[in-house]
Amino acid sequence: MAVDPVTGASSTTTQETASTTKNAASSASAKASLDYDNFLQLLIAQMKNQDPTDPMKASEQIAQLATFSQVEQTIQTNTNLETLIKGNALNSASSYIGQTITSADEKTTGVVASVRVYSDTMVAMTTDGKEIPITVGVRVGTKPATTTTGS
Repeated sequence: MAVDPVTGASSTTTQETASTTKNAASSASAKASLDYDNFLQLLIAQMKNQDPTDPMKASEQIAQLATFSQVEQTIQTNTNLETLIKGNALNSASSYIGQTITSADEKTTGVVASVRVYSDTMVAMTTDGKEIPITVGVRVGTKPATTTTGS
């Protein structure tokens, strides 16, 4: 049983790890996400509590708004990129069906019957029930043709 170095939780399957990773990413995104209402509340609090003898300049307020806008756009870009990557992974996964796959260590081979897609990896299930993670070094090709010899 492996222990996750980030959360300290033990995990026994790739699916549990993928679920944990997805939940952690969602939580981080929710914590990092501020909307305009939050920004305006912070700006108003800052204006109320500023030194009246040395008030914030309008250019500083505009710079803060621009920075906030950039952060929000970056979060939206990351969300859109994650959606694009998931769609690409699903498209890629469907192309493996019916193909011959050989593991990176070349110990396991078979014809892909199905593919499970996780947030960080894909796992091919062969027609004979073997699971092969699709990682660097895995060989995928067309189904081998059966040859017949004439007697």
